[in-house]
Amino acid sequence: MTSSRLQASRVVVLFMVGTGSTSFIGLAYDLCSKNKFNVINVNTTKKNPTLSLTDQMRLVYNMSNWEEKKPGIYHGHLAYLDFNRFGVNVQPLYINIIRNPLERLVSHYYFIRYGDDLMPQRVYKKMGDKMTLDECVALQHPDCSTNHLWMQIPFFCGHYAECWIPGSSWALEMAKHNLVQNYFLVGVTEELEDFVAMLEYSLPRLFKGALDLYVSGSKSHIRKTSKKIMPSDETITKLQNTKVWRLENEFYNFALDHFHFLRKKTLVEAGHGGVLVDRGQNFVYGKIKPKKS
Repeated sequence: MTSSRLQASRVVVLFMVGTGSTSFIGLAYDLCSKNKFNVINVNTTKKNPTLSLTDQMRLVYNMSNWEEKKPGIYHGHLAYLDFNRFGVNVQPLYINIIRNPLERLVSHYYFIRYGDDLMPQRVYKKMGDKMTLDECVALQHPDCSTNHLWMQIPFFCGHYAECWIPGSSWALEMAKHNLVQNYFLVGVTEELEDFVAMLEYSLPRLFKGALDLYVSGSKSHIRKTSKKIMPSDETITKLQNTKVWRLENEFYNFALDHFHFLRKKTLVEAGHGGVLVDRGQNFVYGKIKPKKS
């Protein structure tokens, strides 16, 4: 059976803020009509990344039984949700994107103050606040506490109380476990083109044409923070001396190594332009018995 026939009926894209999610999901919205699939945004109240037990059940039930929306891509800023806990036989395919934790913090800090070039007229909650990240860290202001660094681990860890305790080593291990056991693919913001290529070749039913669309430039840099001031070396050192940053950085490097491992096995550059292509099938079947008479 080819990969074009073996396709999940539901793909769940779970994003953290500040990782390039808008750039990526824009590809899905551009491709959905052509490739005949649905895209659904799961928008939680007050952008809460965790759901109540009853809402977890509702979401799992709806996604599992909404036949009219299959195949579908569900996306939102939501923590990992284990469908097996609710007696569902078929799990959706989970994909995600993560980012260097320091760069993600800087990007989000200035994004909520200055917005971006995609929707420049939109008013954000911290607009008008001119405090730089350096000043924020020096003042030990809540806006730049280590709680704001503790983002990617809890999202991958899931809907457990321990996941949301900043600096929890248990949460780190659970996040690592979920990444390798329960996610189809996790890319990194810094290498988004490779991520898109791997999805197109492995899930062509949904992502055929995504790489050309991304490389063409129309969606490759859709959102940029309007103003961003890189922190000083002193600020970076202060942040990197916290346990939260050390754990988040360990998780990021773990995810990066795994992504590079899968990319090396999956993609190869072809031609002078360095176009990314699938390595193709590298296994065969043999010694098949009994033979047909």
